[in-house]
Amino acid sequence: MRELAFRDALREAMSEEMRRDERVFLIGEEVAQYNGAYKVSKGMLEEFGARRVIDTPVSESGFAGLSIGAAMMGLRPIVEFMSWSFSLVAADPILNNAAKMLYMSGGQFGCPIVFRGNDGAGGQLGSTHSWCVESLYANVPGLKIIIPSTPYTAKGLLTQAIRDDNPVFCLENERMLALTGEVPEESYTLPIGKAELIRSGNDCTIVSFGRPLYFCLEAAEELAREGIECEIIDGRSITPLDIDTIAASVCRTNYCVVVDQSWSFASVGSEVAAEVHRVCFDDLDNYVYRVHSDDVPAPYAKGLEQEMLPNARKICEAVRSVTYNA
Repeated sequence: MRELAFRDALREAMSEEMRRDERVFLIGEEVAQYNGAYKVSKGMLEEFGARRVIDTPVSESGFAGLSIGAAMMGLRPIVEFMSWSFSLVAADPILNNAAKMLYMSGGQFGCPIVFRGNDGAGGQLGSTHSWCVESLYANVPGLKIIIPSTPYTAKGLLTQAIRDDNPVFCLENERMLALTGEVPEESYTLPIGKAELIRSGNDCTIVSFGRPLYFCLEAAEELAREGIECEIIDGRSITPLDIDTIAASVCRTNYCVVVDQSWSFASVGSEVAAEVHRVCFDDLDNYVYRVHSDDVPAPYAKGLEQEMLPNARKICEAVRSVTYNA
């Protein structure tokens, strides 16, 4: 099977859907003439023209609101935020309009729209450009949140998101865009709300989403050398959350660590832990341990940023503690 970079898998998903459905268009800052800030939309302006690949002013609230109106009238916009950090200035339209439109209109207006872009620390971007927004937005009913971790899941989940009749937030990560992996040449979709078991083990379940998944795999290799075999679950989507797949694993291993790049308080990780405690209470031999980004603004210094984020050392320490091997 051929290999594609993460950014190319995202582009292929968007391009295939734009060829399939003339209602789909891409809008955002630098997506057209500059081929995308991170080259995700490279070549799309040439193929689809300026009516369907649209450069905008630096006004996230403005082009998000415009796109929500277009979705209400039957189009299917893909909105690129150069960084999800910048989505904060568009929080009103994306949360008060996109997420609630179907409910507030009594089913008269849907909002089939995808918001996508880079989430979390991208590498020395500083405190205001390194937000992990999933915990903020997962609290709002009426939308779906996907976090692809590989080129394969990036294409399959984004394709499904574009076809979905609900607002979908696709959280990517700049540090993963050059990552390569196997991707089928044909169009395909992956279901939103279905997790995947990516590593089998009998001693502890580790649950994660997106980039931290690779820290989990690194930790699992180190722990295996100590005789601790970890089972790793790629959550893929936050809302809806596939608690059934997670619980099935925890009931086998009896221990669980959740790794989440958000800050710890009121986080996605705390919600996953609460659900595991609720569903797997009788099978757990310890409480669910959590690994998060440290509760500080993202530092600019490279070494401090790496220490602030979840990393293999923190995950190993958590697994050893939860399994009584510390």
